[in-house]
Amino acid sequence: MKSPFAVSTAAFAVLLLAGCASYRPVAPAFHAAINEPYVLDAGDRIRVTVFEQDGLSNVYGVDQAGYISFPLVGAVGARGRTAQQIEADLAQKLRGGYLRDPDVSVEIDRYRPIFVMGEVGAAGQYSYVPGMTVHKAIAAAGGYSPRAYQANVDITRDINGKVMTGRVLRSDPILPGDTVYVRERLF
Repeated sequence: MKSPFAVSTAAFAVLLLAGCASYRPVAPAFHAAINEPYVLDAGDRIRVTVFEQDGLSNVYGVDQAGYISFPLVGAVGARGRTAQQIEADLAQKLRGGYLRDPDVSVEIDRYRPIFVMGEVGAAGQYSYVPGMTVHKAIAAAGGYSPRAYQANVDITRDINGKVMTGRVLRSDPILPGDTVYVRERLF
């Protein structure tokens, strides 16, 4: 007959291994997205400058459908495209009967927000700043709560239209639109 201590130790070991089994390493695309050119999505704002055309130069927001509404040419698709691609597209559309040789510049004015959830001081939506890390995002959300597990966090990220969740370290960079989730520690 086994002692109650041996049975409880074995049960604890099984639970511990089951908890480890649920952890899956993130796909290579998850970390590769950090080095890819930035692509726009809903919530981003771009500054468009059409040289010598003050009436067209302005800040334009990407709507929920993924478009910007630009004077003269109408809706221009922005979701999943880089600023340089939109720059070329706007120049080509303006060249089609509106301006002879448009000189268009597009830059990011404001990135879409990030979300920090779970065991933090004030969960919610926060402004993204280039170069932001998990640690800085948690600091913006009021730091860790007393029950927070602080070794690593889960990040949910949209990569080429596919939503992925991965476990990362506090020093890892984040991207606009990411959701950072701080888990509760077990003991």
